[in-house]
Amino acid sequence: MTVIKQLDTRLANQIAAGEVVERPASIVKELVENAVDAGATQVDVEIERGGIKRIVVKDNGSGMAKEDLPLAVSRHATSKIDNLEDLEAIASLGFRGEALASISSVSRLLIKSATDHGGQAHSVYCEGRDMAPQVQPCSHTKGTHMDVKELFYNTPARRKFLRTENTEFKHIDDVIKRMALSFFGVGFSLSHNGRSVYQLPPAQTEKQKLHRVGKICGQAFAEQSIPVEFSRDGLTMWGWMALPTFSRSQADLQYFFVNGRAVKDKVVNHAVKKAYQDVLYHGRYPAYVLFLDIDPKQVDVNVHPTKHEIRFREQRQVHGFIFHVLHQAIRDVRPEKPTTQSESMVEPFSSSNSSAQAPVQSELSASSEDGSSFHWAHQGGPQRYAQAQAQAQVQERMQQYGALIDESALPQSILSSVASFGQLGASQTMAAGAGDSEFSKPLGQALAQLQGIYILAQNAQGLVIVDMHAAHERIMYERLKSAFDQQSLAKQPLLVPQTLALSASEADCAEHVAKMLADYGLVYERLAEEAIVIREVPALLKQANAEQLFRDVLSDVMTHGESARIEVMRNELFSTMACHGAVRANRQLSLAEMNALLRDMEETERSGQCNHGRPTWTQLSLKQLDSLFMRGQ
Repeated sequence: MTVIKQLDTRLANQIAAGEVVERPASIVKELVENAVDAGATQVDVEIERGGIKRIVVKDNGSGMAKEDLPLAVSRHATSKIDNLEDLEAIASLGFRGEALASISSVSRLLIKSATDHGGQAHSVYCEGRDMAPQVQPCSHTKGTHMDVKELFYNTPARRKFLRTENTEFKHIDDVIKRMALSFFGVGFSLSHNGRSVYQLPPAQTEKQKLHRVGKICGQAFAEQSIPVEFSRDGLTMWGWMALPTFSRSQADLQYFFVNGRAVKDKVVNHAVKKAYQDVLYHGRYPAYVLFLDIDPKQVDVNVHPTKHEIRFREQRQVHGFIFHVLHQAIRDVRPEKPTTQSESMVEPFSSSNSSAQAPVQSELSASSEDGSSFHWAHQGGPQRYAQAQAQAQVQERMQQYGALIDESALPQSILSSVASFGQLGASQTMAAGAGDSEFSKPLGQALAQLQGIYILAQNAQGLVIVDMHAAHERIMYERLKSAFDQQSLAKQPLLVPQTLALSASEADCAEHVAKMLADYGLVYERLAEEAIVIREVPALLKQANAEQLFRDVLSDVMTHGESARIEVMRNELFSTMACHGAVRANRQLSLAEMNALLRDMEETERSGQCNHGRPTWTQLSLKQLDSLFMRGQ
């Protein structure tokens, strides 16, 4: 006798349900995606007891005819693809043809649908105990009504794995939020146990879209984000990315969509992390709502039953594109004069293609040191002494760092430039003292120092407060990187070439990217099928463990298609040099020096935060100051 048996329909569908229906939120996702694919402009979702008791999804889409209803609840039946070519260029959200069959096998499912307002509507009912669908006439307007009751009633073992009602509803809420962010032209409503959670009308204009983003992600995110839009080589990315100073303690405000589909992808995550790595405070996570439009043929969405995971055919191209767009958006954010006085707790920034806003001082602020005092700056004698003192301090720091880096690896132009950074824009300090022209600048006219830590300045909007050490640290850091990038990267030959044992696949990858890594100063060659020998490393990183450096770089390349490991290590050294070379607390600055620092901030990339991600300045408007003293009340 044969031991292989054909599974019956009920058991096959329940096995499929194990892949598709993980929890009530899985059902909501499938039904709402079907509604959007049907061209709905309004989707209403009603939930009872976290979806365990009942899930109702109504839409005004194209609907289904009588003869289509039995097919809709059968396995491998769909209107979204016809052949292999369609599968290789998926343009819809759903396409497997298993969702409704899987749902009906573990619940009691009722579908009502009509293809037009005046025509005849029909319903179909089926449940896990009897898979035969029952079709009959009914009353219904154009669109589809999905009613799912008593989830897992016939599989009690699976029902035990469900969480509390509130937890299950939170997962459903997250699904609706993602759908609402992905499809601005569709209106969404959600209710739970008869109570309306929110109503989101269709959003057509940019203002309406940002309003919806604020409703879902919070108004603080909407106010402190940068609009992004860029196209190149068939790729388009748009959306909103939060300023680095608006960060999160966990990755709970990160939404990324590919062709309208919410996805989680390691290539995307790595590109975003790399774009933020130079400006984000340690242990913090960026926030963003971003959309990538790409030729459907260049992305494989048929990787996982839940369709959360995707695979890009050209991973390196996509990674580089995402990084370039976000990196450029961050570096272009600088203080700029706003057109009108801000009414909120934030002050406008500007970028090359958008306007953004600088956050008020966060909890990550510097504390004052003992013995510091309030100091009104004045011009003249102390200026030259302060400049000479700063230059001597920086030169001393450079000498101290001789043990960390080899100065011969740094071009002389960089070493000489570092010392001049301590002068706080000496070329500008020779100009006349702060005048009326300074007042009209984005960061205004310097007035005083507070506790030897902060610079107080006034502009047309009110009071500007600058953390002088954090600001100067960013200026020095950016100039160090810029000066270094203009020179060729020095290499350091190893006295004893180091041989490494690798797997065949690792060795193949290493051989493939050998030329690219040589440009970064990492020179090696393949010795055998499973071995390479390292001959040179970047001179700047000669103290690093050559084997660990190579393995880390190779791991990045194999995972993400490229590696920024050497650049990150180089930047860490520059960051340390800039931190110790920047103007210290309690140093008294003249007004000219303060104004020079403010002008440098206005010209420096990423000047809104220091190398460690802390904010460098904040704005208090006159309206905010008036409210502190109850003026006009």
